[in-house]
Amino acid sequence: MTLEQELYQQYIRGEGKSPCTITAYMKDLSQFYNFVERYFEDGNIQLEQISPQMIRDWFLHLHKQQVSNRSLARKAAALQSFFSWLKLTNRISKNPMDKIKRPKFEKGLPHYFTEEEMLTLLNLPDQSSIYGVRNRAILELLYSSGLRISELADLELNDIDLKRALVRVKGKGNKERIVPIGKPAIEAIEAYLPVRDKLKQEYSSHKLFLTKSGKDFDHRQLFKILHHYFQIIARQKGYSPHTIRHSFATHLLSRGADLRALQEMLGHSNLETTAIYTHLTLDDIKKAYLKGHPRGKE
Repeated sequence: MTLEQELYQQYIRGEGKSPCTITAYMKDLSQFYNFVERYFEDGNIQLEQISPQMIRDWFLHLHKQQVSNRSLARKAAALQSFFSWLKLTNRISKNPMDKIKRPKFEKGLPHYFTEEEMLTLLNLPDQSSIYGVRNRAILELLYSSGLRISELADLELNDIDLKRALVRVKGKGNKERIVPIGKPAIEAIEAYLPVRDKLKQEYSSHKLFLTKSGKDFDHRQLFKILHHYFQIIARQKGYSPHTIRHSFATHLLSRGADLRALQEMLGHSNLETTAIYTHLTLDDIKKAYLKGHPRGKE
């Protein structure tokens, strides 16, 4: 990793980019550097000399390797962010990405669990096991408040207000939001807190959820635990902890929740991001109409 890449990594970390985004961006930059080395005789890349054509050549190379438009769009975002930072810090005079047209991709509708599947999922953890009690609390809170898995991993004890039924969440860009917690999730957390005391060690932090060794969770560890439960009920591949967040949003809208209120709960900066769930609920409404209206099929 070059000095510029290291400094850029520190910069986007300070901006509050998620660990997943940072890892993806740095991997994209590394791939780009490996590709453009061929343009420089000694392999020593001169940032000021990187041209829009070099970037187009890289995208063409990726396209020939059948890299999806979604991945190309993310790689373009990574380069845009990197070169914008280089220009901001006076390391280059022009941003070569300014002349690059970004790839477009179709946004597919997200997977989500039905209410029945969600109930089954929540009841899977074994309540005779301390880890099952913890895992039930994790699942209940994810579904009750629509949290991202990274947000749940970052929760501390004082972020939960069980009396007022609220959770303080630090989302993308370190933006804080307050989200309600439902009664089943509160009961699951109350059952988990004595378990947490058993998991806690001298070195343990104030994070709400702890591993069996008393350490903080990272999103990979949480994914591994939850994936075990998803495999039991998933109808097809593609289900993840984020599917619970999609289910939270879909179920709220299908029961009449306001779109802007949902936007606040999800922590979306753009209402259009939240509006994707209306496609799901409108489809449900249409199915209900066709099934229930006496002249719906005519």
